[in-house]
Amino acid sequence: MKRFAGGEPVVRPGVVSVILVNYRGADDTITCLGHLAEMDWPADQLELIVVDNDSGDGSAERIRAAVPGATVVEAGSNTGFAGGCNLGVDHATGEYVAFLNNDARPHPQWVSAAVAALAEDPWIGAVASKVLDWDGQAIDYVDGSLTWFGMGYKREVGRADSPEFDVPKDVLFATGAATVMPAAVFREVGGFDERFFMFYEDVDLGWRLNLLGYRVRYVPTSIAYHKHHVTMKKFGNYRESYLLERNALLSMYKNFDDESLAKALPAAMALAVRRSLARTDTDATVLDLQRSPGNDDVGTVEVQKMALTGPYAIDYFTDNLPTLMESRAQIQGRRRRSDRDLFPLFRHAIEPAYGFPSYLAAHQSLVEAFGIAEHFVSRQRVLVVTGEPLLERMAGPAIRAWEIARALAPEHDVRLVSTGGCQVTSDTFEVGHVSGRSLQEASEWADVIVFQGFLLEAAPWLKKSSKVIVADVYDPMHLEQLEQARDLGPGGRALAVRETTRALNEQLRRADYLLCASDKQRDFWLGQLAGQGRINPAVYDEDASLDALISVVPFGIPDEPPVQRRSAIRGQVDGIGPDDRVIIWGGGVYNWFDPLTLLRAVDRLRDAHPDIRLYFMGLKHPNPGVPDMKMAWETQQLAEQLGLTGKHVFFNHGWVPYAERADYLMDADVGVSTHFLHIETAYSFRTRILDYLWASLPIVATGGDTFGELIRDHGLGRVVPERDVEALAAALEEMLYDADAAEVARSNVRRFATRYTWSTALKPLVDFCRTPRRATDLAQALGTPSTTARAFQRKRPTVRDDLLLAKQYLSAGGPREVVRRATGRVRRVLGGGPAPATED
Repeated sequence: MKRFAGGEPVVRPGVVSVILVNYRGADDTITCLGHLAEMDWPADQLELIVVDNDSGDGSAERIRAAVPGATVVEAGSNTGFAGGCNLGVDHATGEYVAFLNNDARPHPQWVSAAVAALAEDPWIGAVASKVLDWDGQAIDYVDGSLTWFGMGYKREVGRADSPEFDVPKDVLFATGAATVMPAAVFREVGGFDERFFMFYEDVDLGWRLNLLGYRVRYVPTSIAYHKHHVTMKKFGNYRESYLLERNALLSMYKNFDDESLAKALPAAMALAVRRSLARTDTDATVLDLQRSPGNDDVGTVEVQKMALTGPYAIDYFTDNLPTLMESRAQIQGRRRRSDRDLFPLFRHAIEPAYGFPSYLAAHQSLVEAFGIAEHFVSRQRVLVVTGEPLLERMAGPAIRAWEIARALAPEHDVRLVSTGGCQVTSDTFEVGHVSGRSLQEASEWADVIVFQGFLLEAAPWLKKSSKVIVADVYDPMHLEQLEQARDLGPGGRALAVRETTRALNEQLRRADYLLCASDKQRDFWLGQLAGQGRINPAVYDEDASLDALISVVPFGIPDEPPVQRRSAIRGQVDGIGPDDRVIIWGGGVYNWFDPLTLLRAVDRLRDAHPDIRLYFMGLKHPNPGVPDMKMAWETQQLAEQLGLTGKHVFFNHGWVPYAERADYLMDADVGVSTHFLHIETAYSFRTRILDYLWASLPIVATGGDTFGELIRDHGLGRVVPERDVEALAAALEEMLYDADAAEVARSNVRRFATRYTWSTALKPLVDFCRTPRRATDLAQALGTPSTTARAFQRKRPTVRDDLLLAKQYLSAGGPREVVRRATGRVRRVLGGGPAPATED
């Protein structure tokens, strides 16, 4: 950690210092330097540094002669990859440092894509580049995984490249083969740990960055290509194994918190010994008097060097404990993120890594004996349930359930199901329709169930289930029924309100965790929770703020800005021209809204502004279970009576597909929402206004609800009194025809909208699902939820994957290397284990 604690280095803003470490590989290094010069990056902002690790073959001289512009630093000894990189940074003057294997070549955008990502967020501590084979067909690195015993591995290595690997994401570590960092961050965190020499120094650095609060961001447009020389084989496989064994122990000792280390370290040391013995089929009973009597006059035993890699690694670890203890104290003292926060980045911690039967048996025993699977849970099985149909045309509840599933899918195994029907699919999570037995099977599969609506009525067994239940009560349905059920008559209305209230009370009594849409709503639900006995000493003593019981998780907007693919209103709807001023009414027309005052305001404005247009995005709710609203009929009738229909007022009698809503919103000048003042209004959270924020539209709305206050306080548009035609007309006229006022509102909307992105809005739920828990007051009745980590199920390689691997191995080591790899795979298949943690 003290490696770069000297004086202030010289830093040239905007310059990228690319560091290569060379050891008897001058040809590769010179080739790599040639490709670096061809990158799409200004030559005066590129610094090339080569550290020669005492090659002793004239490499330094050859590189200087071939590439005079490169700085060649002679290390004076073989300092390994870690020491070589650190020495290169000592000589670097760039704002950024980039590390590239000397047998790799960069894509022209390797640096520019990485620097662009780093500029987006100061907490991105490193960019993990996408690394492919030399031909750009097979995966070398697109993500990093970590076992509970400290060994990093690449789940996707050897697979054919495909669009699924083109999604940016946070990872635990970048591969040292190609990564870019701010030089200041690299120095701040201490650079590579030189005790590692080589192997896992990149795992250790990325792990350290993450626990210190930085993010390691995989950027798929920052690409490098790697040759895959089998460099260690000439020294013996046992040397590589020894380095992997010892460095895994060093890394886990430094980076695990106390609880994780207490569980993992003893088991990892025992497993290292068994791994070494199992790989060599060494008889571990030779000293056992009972099992191997005799030969007492023989004082020696012959074992393979590979059998000593684990014991020797433990000895190295023991030798270095004094300095490791110092490093651990420094790192843990600066920790900003818990192990629980980082476990999702491990991807699959329960990964044996080798397939030898005796080794697998030992792995299983150690996992059980030390409670490894219960502690190292990196992925939950999360079931998201909605009663709304999942269609191309989705209403608010279905949209919210979809976005919840999408937010949880990168870290967990997620199924999104609807009890109302399903006609859509997703590439990142399972989607389907469930009822009866299939609903029960889905709930049995899950560790955590997030639901909205009346799930407990359809699945009463969940009330006494040990599953962790999250109730999403962002919609106070019983208040909604006061208005929606007016058309059912007095008896029907009373029944609807009573049954909806009863169903919600059941949810409040059973939920381990609840979600609501606003602080105002939270106060309302706290009152109802108190009435159900959930505000009790056990809950209060756990968290006096009660955030552990109920959190504000508002409706959100996409993190990505809207993109209009076509004009959906202007020039497309008969009667609306490209230059008309368009007011948009997002969402449906329900009994608690007041579109009638809006129609009268448009009627008031049309003579002075004949280009004014009002467009209703949807009249018919996509859920056939939602009854037609009386207000929708009255709205159409009044528009006809005023002579507005088809001239100044236009109706979409269906519903806009969720994926196409930007095409409509981006055609508008102003977003509008008008409603009556009653209890539903007071506690509602108008999701349509979120779409206006997303599209940066000035907003005109009736006051009295949560958004009315936000619009007024943050200058997002204009707020008007209920049923005030004059005030509404004046506000619309100002936002439509006063360019300066409208631009001020737009600018305020753009700034304000960032706090409602889905990634921000759903953070409390994402955090909860990383470490789901039983509500304290329900623990005695329901017990502790039993969530355990599951072994990684490796995808079966395709024929194309196998052909690419064979080609790669043939190129790297010839026919003998192909045979060796094939033999290893057969052994793993017969032993029932997955592929090893390292392939090279």
